[in-house]
Amino acid sequence: MSKSKNNLTSAEIGCLWTSYMNDSMSVTILEFMLKHIEDKDIKPSVKFAHNMAMKHLEEIRALFRQEKYAIPEGFSENDVNMDAPWLFSDVFCLTYVNHMAKAGMVAYSGFVAMSAREDVSKYYTKGLIDTAALFNETNKIALEKGLLARHPYIEVPQETDYVESKKYYSGLNPLTSKRPLNAIEISHLYMNILTNSIGVKLCLGFAQTSPSKEIQDFMLRGSDISNKHIKVFTNFLMDNDISVPWLPDVSVSKSTTKTFSDKLMMFHMSLLSAAGKGNYSTAAAASQRMDLSVDYERLSLEIVQFAKSGADIMIKHHWLEQPPGTKNRKELAKKKS
Repeated sequence: MSKSKNNLTSAEIGCLWTSYMNDSMSVTILEFMLKHIEDKDIKPSVKFAHNMAMKHLEEIRALFRQEKYAIPEGFSENDVNMDAPWLFSDVFCLTYVNHMAKAGMVAYSGFVAMSAREDVSKYYTKGLIDTAALFNETNKIALEKGLLARHPYIEVPQETDYVESKKYYSGLNPLTSKRPLNAIEISHLYMNILTNSIGVKLCLGFAQTSPSKEIQDFMLRGSDISNKHIKVFTNFLMDNDISVPWLPDVSVSKSTTKTFSDKLMMFHMSLLSAAGKGNYSTAAAASQRMDLSVDYERLSLEIVQFAKSGADIMIKHHWLEQPPGTKNRKELAKKKS
């Protein structure tokens, strides 16, 4: 990134810190995946993701040094046991990279919108393009291998129509019939089924490889929550005679050897929880049936409570790196006096 006379704004500082933490975590996980993946079709996409994350870290570090910005600790080779047995299936690796690219596109588009400085804006614009390319590449591979989780099919509309009654938004009264789900509602339900299925497997993999009973219990709780949410969303589809499409085999091995540090696993869960909360908020806003919106809000609260428990554990063990912020002026005044 080129030198600029303009100082970084609070938004740009926050975006860069978040990007650095996420990319340092991704590099650590992807390096472990690359050591074990055997599928010659899947490995290049994981390598693509790894190289992109490495490049992003180098560019952000250069900007940090330029701006005299304290480089976050993030994650390193100390947070992964490269000699641990294979933990994930190759199909899981492809699905994982595809899912993280999907989340990355959402994050980068937000970062672009919050960036005013030209060099930062260009960095995030390029990052958005690269992440979209990764998403499309993993989608293509999954499609060619018959592993792409497709959204449900419905009839293509033959004519336009308008909402004729307020009943279109109803759904809370158990004594009245509910209108069929529309395409927008179906798409969000299915997407949240898929993301939760990935969460289940990650939680199980993290639980069985952590030596800490506290972390094991937390991860198993996360798996139970994701399974519960999958059932809720699946029931909505089945009640409308919409079959839930086949999901790829995103399995994990039986290894119980410590693979990733508890700090990294807890950070990853906080990242997924934040993404899940965002997905539910978007789905609630897009859904026009009130029962759907209410359930999304109810389940969002469960994610918030889970994330709060995770944050408490991270604080307890001194694993939660603090984002940059302003100084507490009152505390500064007290120290001076």
